[in-house]
Amino acid sequence: MLVTLLAALVPLLAATVLAAPTAAARPERADAAPTATLTAVTNFGTNPSNLQMYLYVPDSVTANPAVVVAVHYCTGSGPAMYSGTEWASLADRYGFVVVYPSVTRASKCFDVSSPQALKRGGGSDPVGIKSMVDWVTRTYDADTSKIFATGISSGAMMTNVLLGDYPDVFSAGAAFSGVPFGCFATTDGSEWNSACSGGTVTHTPQEWGDLVRAAHPGYTGPRPRMQVWHGTEDDVLRYPNFGEEIKQWTNVLGVSQTPAATDTPVSGWTRTRYGATGDRAPVEAISLQGIGHNLYANGMAARALTFFGLDSSGPAPQPQPGACKVTATTNAWNTGLTASLTLTNTGTTAINGWTLGFTLPAGQTITNGWGATYTPPSGAVTATNATYNATLAPGTSVSIGYQANHTGNSAAPGAFTLNGTACTG
Repeated sequence: MLVTLLAALVPLLAATVLAAPTAAARPERADAAPTATLTAVTNFGTNPSNLQMYLYVPDSVTANPAVVVAVHYCTGSGPAMYSGTEWASLADRYGFVVVYPSVTRASKCFDVSSPQALKRGGGSDPVGIKSMVDWVTRTYDADTSKIFATGISSGAMMTNVLLGDYPDVFSAGAAFSGVPFGCFATTDGSEWNSACSGGTVTHTPQEWGDLVRAAHPGYTGPRPRMQVWHGTEDDVLRYPNFGEEIKQWTNVLGVSQTPAATDTPVSGWTRTRYGATGDRAPVEAISLQGIGHNLYANGMAARALTFFGLDSSGPAPQPQPGACKVTATTNAWNTGLTASLTLTNTGTTAINGWTLGFTLPAGQTITNGWGATYTPPSGAVTATNATYNATLAPGTSVSIGYQANHTGNSAAPGAFTLNGTACTG
């Protein structure tokens, strides 16, 4: 039952709701909300589950601002998330806009379990949250390449769902004490999944990745990066969910499950990064030794902001071009195709050993390839160099390719990563 989760969150609720501000009334579609105050927005768009929208716009809002969607925990609310986290104060410092969705159903938990929630445009809470993002984008001419999601507990689960349903909307997410996309799925109308909360739902990376890809069939564009946090003593959403999240998002992003870097940024924390070693790795995971479900504390939002790439004064930094370029073409017939990929090292140093990550369009399965080893044959694929082409000097290229079956979509992959770093197209 939800009672366990509600009881576990009472301390956090007490620390936040008591200080929750009264939101300013929001007229229907005025040009802009009042600044430096929490504002309730109504009539923001399609909203099948009757969510409430709260908005914080700093006095220092930048032109074409970034947007952070901050999603509350069970028993919480948008105002509680506003007063209980640092996102508003960080917005004051860096000039982005914060959206605080708020549940009106009795449990105050977000829908992360119904079939409608786990499908792009399927209905329920994700559709309402997407409408909030669209409203902000229209009203403030927000930068659509800088839309981010973060959440705690139920909000962390919704962060996973939003990134799965809308990979073309969100650039990255940060989930504090959550579970993988699809882990909480139910078909009987229940909001609660005891097997998932207990940490007994396990899948292979490919299976987890396939759940995400099934939310938006046919999508081949870039996927959002993911940061996950979990306490080893979490007794509400058990710690094995942390490892399952890592398996899922490394597969979705086409990077190795072997960490590229491991460190201890704070005593008792273990941080692993996958696909790259820097602050904006494709996947970053922080494990907190001896900490329970209510792990969120001041300072953590700032670390998520660093992962998002928004922690600089003024407008957020633009994504840097990758040190690689890939051109891809296909030649198709009936139910088959061949694909030719040309990988170029556009950096200034030699690459000694490479893996090229990409996601095949739905319905494609590789039957054989050349110039590299391709695994798995469908979904998120990793092409690993052959012995004779492992070294790429600056400015040099290598041509590889594969043959595949298809069920109608014969397009080439739309995005690539080289050793975890995004390539230009």
